[in-house]
Amino acid sequence: MKLISNILGRVYVAWFLLLFVATMLVIVIPEPAKSIGSHKLFKGWMSVFLPLVFCPVFRKGRKNFKKGEQYVVVLNHNSLMDIPVSTPWIPGPNKTLAKIEMSKIPVFGIIYKCGSILVDRKKESSRRESFSKMQEALNNGIHLCLYPEGTRNKSGEPVQPFFDGAFITAIKAQKPVMPGLIFNTGKILPWNKKFWARPRPIHIHFLEPVSTAGLTLDNLAEFKEKIHKMMENYYIDHQNNPFA
Repeated sequence: MKLISNILGRVYVAWFLLLFVATMLVIVIPEPAKSIGSHKLFKGWMSVFLPLVFCPVFRKGRKNFKKGEQYVVVLNHNSLMDIPVSTPWIPGPNKTLAKIEMSKIPVFGIIYKCGSILVDRKKESSRRESFSKMQEALNNGIHLCLYPEGTRNKSGEPVQPFFDGAFITAIKAQKPVMPGLIFNTGKILPWNKKFWARPRPIHIHFLEPVSTAGLTLDNLAEFKEKIHKMMENYYIDHQNNPFA
């Protein structure tokens, strides 16, 4: 049974990558990837690609996004699929922050280059510049889509501890934080298996935004812990039935 699972998983991931590249060539090339219109382009691409690989996306909580407001959207991070899935389904143009190394991943690196603010964590100047670019994005009417765990969750815990960056950005900009949870991407592309995947429905749930009005960096630790607890509790309550 394990042998059959391994074979099917490798056949599926080959199909997955073939369609990923094929649909990217058809849909992404005609328009400059860095324009605000690229959000609709990416959503159109994923709306074609994901059903073809039997991974439909179900979104909950879209009503929490208010027209004319920009949010720092913070999401859990379980898979390389998280950015190409979450970025198109956030209502409105958005930018994410990604390690510069991610742009070198074959195929997936194209997504990171187009929709991300890339940062070289080894360079202080690059880290400072990334904060400036995130503030600039918010000022230009673009949401941020950030993964405060910093890297894929390999810990076995529902949600890993958070880094400060997303919350410093939100507090300095006085923009609300929108917690969100992604379900099943870690089951589709598990971190501990090479060249193996399986189809699963993907769920993205956006929770009610949390205001930063009046907060300062003195409130950072408490605010970060509040968001972490919200997301952890929600994930535990819904991980076995994301339709609930």
